[in-house]
Amino acid sequence: MDKIVEELKGGNDAIQQAMQLVKAAEHAERYKDMCAFMKLVVDLHIAKNEDLDTDERNLLSVGYKNLVGAGRGSHRHVKHQMDSKASDLLPGYLGVIAKETTDICKEVLKILEDQLIPKAKELQKGESNAEMKREKIEATIFYLKMAGDYYRYLAEIDKEGGYEKKAKDLYLEGTELSAANLEPTDPIRLGLALNLSVCYYEILDNRKEACRLAKQAFDDAISKLDKLKEEQYKDATLIMQLLRDNLTLWTTSSADEGEMEDDLQVENAE
Repeated sequence: MDKIVEELKGGNDAIQQAMQLVKAAEHAERYKDMCAFMKLVVDLHIAKNEDLDTDERNLLSVGYKNLVGAGRGSHRHVKHQMDSKASDLLPGYLGVIAKETTDICKEVLKILEDQLIPKAKELQKGESNAEMKREKIEATIFYLKMAGDYYRYLAEIDKEGGYEKKAKDLYLEGTELSAANLEPTDPIRLGLALNLSVCYYEILDNRKEACRLAKQAFDDAISKLDKLKEEQYKDATLIMQLLRDNLTLWTTSSADEGEMEDDLQVENAE
């Protein structure tokens, strides 16, 4: 892998070639490789004073989502075993899984906080064209939401690390920006509202605020649904369905703890 990355760096069309490998790795479900190639794409764009385009942002999100998702699932499974049976070895094994998953989260957070979020904000401020400025704002919100997600994942694993505050702050910064610039039906705004409400419910243990946020996002979106562009309709209505499912679960169900913690059904799937 290191040799391939080094060879790519010297090419005239390095970004295009790297993206071909990103997509090949995705199809092969080799998400560690996918993330390594996307890190190179980020470095190359930043060196040229550029941001990622929409396709590249989505692939960055997909790669790390799948990579860290396996660790999150393993951590939940082993922790559940620890809760149900005594073992001298399980805590050590849980620690191994926690470290691996934490390292992945911190890797993508470094990319977001050191490179992509600052660059998106910089380009946003310097853009005079209204349409291009909107694209930069969308990118900034996307990255803020993504960073909030990975701090939320860290908070799942480490309850004492203070990660929940970072997650909340990033989500709220993105929420403020999206409320001022995106329609209530915009999938980025809806996905952010969905994941913020999940954070309040699962991490911050504030079920009332979680329900309020989910209901407000759903109600605001449904009132503008008739004005939604066709290309956004499917994504928007899917997230709205997740918001409604959460509200139903959170307000009427007395599901057991294991079901509540299984956030695969309640968070935004990028």
